[in-house]
Amino acid sequence: MPTYEYECQKCGKNFELFQQMSEKPLSVCPDTSCKGEVRRLIGGGAGFIFKGAGFYATDYRSPSYKKGEKQDKPASSPCSSCDKKDCKAK
Repeated sequence: MPTYEYECQKCGKNFELFQQMSEKPLSVCPDTSCKGEVRRLIGGGAGFIFKGAGFYATDYRSPSYKKGEKQDKPASSPCSSCDKKDCKAK
């Protein structure tokens, strides 16, 4: 459920309210002594914070899967398209 921020036009009180998206916006201040008209404020919304190396399907692989994957990789071969004598791939 989203959090909506409201402000009372009479007392100036700001408050947040958890409401379903299908619910009608609040129109009266919940303060029993005020009962003024409220308006919904435009919020910044929720932000995502990604921390770490990333979120990929391979990030959560089991250690045994990672070990098997390393064993299946072929050894690197020298560059066949290069004829230079100082090529580091050879």
